[in-house]
Amino acid sequence: MPTSSRPATTSVPTKAATEATDASPGLPPQARHQHAVDAAPPRRGADGLKGVFMPVAIVLVIGSIFVSVYLAAFHAPRPHRLPVAVVGTTQQYQQVADGLERGLPDGFAVRHYTEEAAGRAAVQDRTVYAAYVADAVDGPELLYAGANGPSVTSTVGEAFAAVARAGGDGLTQQDVVPASAGDTRSMSVFYAAFGVVLAGYLFGMMTYQIAPRLQFRARMASLAAFSVLGGVVVALLTGSLGFAALPGPFLGIAGVIALMAAAVGGATMVFMRLFGPAGMSLASVVLLILGNSTSGGTLPAEYLPGWLQPLSGILPVGVGVRAVQGLSHFRNDGLVQGVVILSVWAVLCAAIIYWRDTHVPRRRAAAA
Repeated sequence: MPTSSRPATTSVPTKAATEATDASPGLPPQARHQHAVDAAPPRRGADGLKGVFMPVAIVLVIGSIFVSVYLAAFHAPRPHRLPVAVVGTTQQYQQVADGLERGLPDGFAVRHYTEEAAGRAAVQDRTVYAAYVADAVDGPELLYAGANGPSVTSTVGEAFAAVARAGGDGLTQQDVVPASAGDTRSMSVFYAAFGVVLAGYLFGMMTYQIAPRLQFRARMASLAAFSVLGGVVVALLTGSLGFAALPGPFLGIAGVIALMAAAVGGATMVFMRLFGPAGMSLASVVLLILGNSTSGGTLPAEYLPGWLQPLSGILPVGVGVRAVQGLSHFRNDGLVQGVVILSVWAVLCAAIIYWRDTHVPRRRAAAA
């Protein structure tokens, strides 16, 4: 028979064709029941006034949220019950606590230690952000962690210096957890986390744009590959082989970053699967704007407004940043909590995607 020179084309089976395939008695069961994948009909784009103004409205809303959230968080940052400590007698503790309250009302949550070693250990594992040794031999001494960043150092230094001056004393300061030589402003963890969140967000979108009909197992394998490789790359860049910004163990940093990438990438995929095109905007607000602004990479969560503080301990970037900081400087502070929360995010997102990719199409097919 003569063959046509016309190039072959690929077509998506229609509902009727699918039903005919399922109903064909001559086909074996494995051929009649195929894996459920998205076969949504082509969407017609917006036109007219809707096409003109909808992109404008969406982008302006997202931009306004970004500006509002970041201004609310950082336009005039001040601590809200930032944990600090006083080492000394009960009377000295009370005097210092009262002085801090007068200088910055509700700015500090003051703990009491009787031994300098206990106060120093509390700073080193970030139980507190500074310890004021009231009964030091040569006068009051402030133990602080430069790895917390210059803003925190300035806050506690000025507050405790005012207390010492009120008592007629000077104040000696000692940095017991200095920033690494490759990260003098203690900002590298913020930039690294921002890059991971941005990459996870882009991956979550692109996996459905490039491969919309990919099966669940293959998509999860793609997410795992992105997460592991992302963790390795960031650990190399921030570690001793790169910029020497984060001195934590390579495998620990790579593992936490990989979990963060999986959580953010998986969450973006969930937004895309549940809300369609609107999921892209929702994911940008939740993960990029709210997540990065509350990450604690620039300032601790205690500097955030009350309505933003809880997000730092829930969203992937906040718990990931604290875990990386703990690995790098603060005796694993926040590591266990970070690993648990990030793992829950990753597993929960995978479960939602599995449900959406398998059970929903089956119910629709049964209803048809």
